[in-house]
Amino acid sequence: MISRRAFLVTVAKAASLLGGVGLADFCLSGPGTSRLTCGDRAWAADYGDEVLRAAPLARFWASVGSAGRNCGACHDATEKLTGVPHTHARNLVKCLLCAQQCVILPGKSGRCRARTNVGGELRSLVYGRPIAIHVDPIEKKPFYHYLPGSAAFSLATSGCPLRCKFCQNWQISQASPEDYQTPFTQPAAIADGASARHAPVIAFTYNEPTVFTEYLIDIAREAKQRHIRSVLVSCGFMNEAPLREMCAALGAIKIDLKGFSDQFYRDVCSAELRPVLRSIKQIAKSGAHLEIVNLVVPTLNDSEKMLQGLADWVIGEAGPDVPVHFTRFHPDYQMPHLPPTPVATLERARQIALAKGMHYAYVGNVPGHPGNHTYCPSCGKAVVRRDSFFVVEMHIEDGRCAFCRRKIAGVWS
Repeated sequence: MISRRAFLVTVAKAASLLGGVGLADFCLSGPGTSRLTCGDRAWAADYGDEVLRAAPLARFWASVGSAGRNCGACHDATEKLTGVPHTHARNLVKCLLCAQQCVILPGKSGRCRARTNVGGELRSLVYGRPIAIHVDPIEKKPFYHYLPGSAAFSLATSGCPLRCKFCQNWQISQASPEDYQTPFTQPAAIADGASARHAPVIAFTYNEPTVFTEYLIDIAREAKQRHIRSVLVSCGFMNEAPLREMCAALGAIKIDLKGFSDQFYRDVCSAELRPVLRSIKQIAKSGAHLEIVNLVVPTLNDSEKMLQGLADWVIGEAGPDVPVHFTRFHPDYQMPHLPPTPVATLERARQIALAKGMHYAYVGNVPGHPGNHTYCPSCGKAVVRRDSFFVVEMHIEDGRCAFCRRKIAGVWS
């Protein structure tokens, strides 16, 4: 089996031939982390130190010093804090960005690898350092009800707080910042790049963009000045305060609801379901456009009970107008032994959702399937027809069905 170092070097050579971002060939840290002492990293003497020196101060964190005597800044409200105040280790930092809420020792990184405790301050190692930039159809994200047919200027950094065993982008989501040697790129330069490519949308995608929250918010603000909208493709594992700021800056958010089971999230993603459900409810109330994807993995999250429960919850908590994509699993990363999802399973999931009252349910990752089209909930006619990731017919006028004038949920212009 090819080693991680050899793989990254191979990708670097390929990327340079394609005009992409290269990778640094130096000491690579392993992916192992723990909740308390996350990301035991051996930095390279040249590039690593440079990144650390340039890393801007992160947001959404607390430390013993910054919290002062307010222990609630670090501890959950449900914890009972009684007795004599505890003396903490010097310069300990708690990250409040995502639901992992890593407690990080000096010189260590959080579970996402993108944020490091430098002398008692949490710093972002990925701000201004995108490692993947492409222009994609917005349907690829997938967004089916947000500016269909648009080009999305898409970017990612390294890092993710989850450890999904089926991850399709594990080469970047499970990488560390020092694996990729990239020049610093200002937010304005990203917005200018989207403008130069005539892309009306910037998409934060590929890895988990929550790890570069500060960067994506600054980019979204720069983009807005150029009349470019921004969207987020996320696992939904962030905390409420950063999500509130993201909702205010973004036009649309797609959440991967990976399965409707706590055990599935624990065993397959090293995460929890509850924070994701909380995020979906928060987005649904925020006014930002919301779509949901459920990657249906054979034998793991495709049971009748799980699909029924997911449909019931989405309709009850987010509403029947939220588009839900039941997407085909492709064997990859740590799950090459499982088969692709049978199309019949995806069709069953879609039918369950429609029968329960969901207005827009889709079959994803099956090109040419009629479940890729958007149908009017009233007259049943196809108002958007798609061929793979491309719109081939559009029968929506002023946000309404061109046949019966029913309002079709979404952002169409």
